[in-house]
Amino acid sequence: MTPATIRVVHIIHALGPGGAEHTLVELALAASEQQMVLCVVSLMPLGSNSYAGRLRELGIEVHTLDLASRWDPRGLERGRRTIEEFEPDIIHSHLKHADLVGAWASRRLGIPLVSTLHLIEHAPTAVGRGKRWLAAQARLLAASRTIAVSEPLRDWYLDTFRADPATVVRIPNAVASIDPASDGDRLAVRREMGVRPAAILAVTIGVLRPEKGHTQLLAAVERIRSDIDVQFVIVGDGPERAALEAEALRSGLMPDRVVFAGFRDDVPAVLAASDLVIHPSLEDALPTALLYALAAGVPVVASDVGGIPEIVTPGTGILVRPGSADALAEGVQEMIERLPADDMRAAARARFRQEYEVSIWALRLRTLYDEVLAEYRETLH
Repeated sequence: MTPATIRVVHIIHALGPGGAEHTLVELALAASEQQMVLCVVSLMPLGSNSYAGRLRELGIEVHTLDLASRWDPRGLERGRRTIEEFEPDIIHSHLKHADLVGAWASRRLGIPLVSTLHLIEHAPTAVGRGKRWLAAQARLLAASRTIAVSEPLRDWYLDTFRADPATVVRIPNAVASIDPASDGDRLAVRREMGVRPAAILAVTIGVLRPEKGHTQLLAAVERIRSDIDVQFVIVGDGPERAALEAEALRSGLMPDRVVFAGFRDDVPAVLAASDLVIHPSLEDALPTALLYALAAGVPVVASDVGGIPEIVTPGTGILVRPGSADALAEGVQEMIERLPADDMRAAARARFRQEYEVSIWALRLRTLYDEVLAEYRETLH
């Protein structure tokens, strides 16, 4: 029997570059298969470099609360009014700033709330711990279910807060499949990024923040044997970019060894042109870049931290000690020696189809929404 259509409003702090933000675009591709009508609400202004345009192209209603900051208290009532106008069956919040707005609207409108945790949040400062605690209290009060995108994230949350384990479920994010690229397309993408046609292309994708491990990556690049024709392309932007570029220049790595490609909205094409993916994060719950790597069938060298081992299994890549430039360099050189690594490419695509394809994710979410709505309706009788 075809399920009834449900309306779901997703609230997120912003729609700029980022893994959590981009997953909403991926979900939009498969929502109609599960009879879900989506609306996306951003707390912050959309700006020019956002996913709002792509969501609208896919037929998704997009709104912004146009707040001055993520913690602007005016967002509570603005959010409630915007959500009420959409008339959703479910509110789904992403990241702690949106959890507060989602909880406020849920309690006042009588609409069930689902929240997704995307980050293992180690908060070293008192202010950071306070913000994390405040969002958790809103979640504990209002959310019918809290989704952890990986098992280590679920474990961290249950260890940190007094949540009912029955209400905290693991549902990993997912991405759409990636078609293999022709030789011509691969060369065109490489040329555009300044990569030599015959070089081994090693790609790192992510926001340039300290916890993403780009400093360790540059140190590892210096340790790679000079006779290996490999170029490292860093895709992404962020607060650390200027410092990282300056370090790469001082070390003599640019442009021969390292290329900073900036933000790109064609990550699937970049991966299809790549020989391996490097992910040196110091902490990560479930990096979207590695889901894309599986989808493209590209072998991975990544830190053995957080939810990464759920993605990168022994058959699909190499895990290394986080924070160690030596270990990362050794892992990269070992992977280069294994290229073209056809066995890993096949295993990566198989793992993707089994666990991280977007239609599977949409079905899991729809099943969860139906459970939450059934429980909610029972409370009304």
